Amino acid sequence: MHDSSTRSRTLIAIATIVVVLVVDQIIKISVKTSMLLGQTIDVASWCKIHFVENKGMAFGMEFVGTLFLTVFRLAATVLFVALLVKAIRRRYPCGLIFCLALIIAGAAGNIIDNCFYGLIFSESTPFSIASFVPFGSGYGSFLAGRVVDMFYFPLFTWPDWMPIVGGNVFFGAIFNFADAAISCGGVAIVLCYYKTLFSGQQKTC
Repeated sequence: MHDSSTRSRTLIAIATIVVVLVVDQIIKISVKTSMLLGQTIDVASWCKIHFVENKGMAFGMEFVGTLFLTVFRLAATVLFVALLVKAIRRRYPCGLIFCLALIIAGAAGNIIDNCFYGLIFSESTPFSIASFVPFGSGYGSFLAGRVVDMFYFPLFTWPDWMPIVGGNVFFGAIFNFADAAISCGGVAIVLCYYKTLFSGQQKTC
C-alpha cells in the first residue's frame, strides 16, 4: 500500500513537471519564432498576446541582473525539489504534490530561457523575428538569456479620478505559462496546504 501510494504521487509529480515544461517551451518558442519583439495580437479587448522579453523575475519585473536571478531560481528550485521529495515520502495529499510540481516546473521553465535561449536564438527585435542558430552563436552567453513573456490581460482601466491607480491598467503585468504555474501552485499551497507542508498537519481545502 505504501509503495503504490508513493508511486502514484511520484507519477503525479513527474507528469505535472513534464507537461508544464513542454507546454511552456512550445508557447515560448512559437512566440519567439513567429512574432516581432513588442508585437501584439488581440484575442479580445481584455486578452492579448504581447511579446516581450525580460532579464528579471516573474511578470516582467526587473530588479537585479540575470545571473543573480538565475542562481536564485536554481537554489529555489532545489529547495522545492527537496520539499517535493519530503511530501512524496510522507504521503502528503496529492493536491500538495501537484502544487509543488507546478512551482518546480514553472521555475525550471524560466531557467531554461535564462540558460539557453541566448545560445540558440538570434536576437528578437521590433524589426526582425528570431530564429534558431547554431549552438553558442546566439544573442547572448550561457545564463544571459532573456525570459519570453506573452500573456497580457488588461481587464480594465482605473478611473482617472482615483488616487494613485487612476488611469492605470488593472493587472498590467505580462507573463508566461511558467509564471502562471508558479503563481497557481504558490497560492494553492498558501490557501490549502501550508500547515501540511510546514507542520505536517493534514489540512486540505
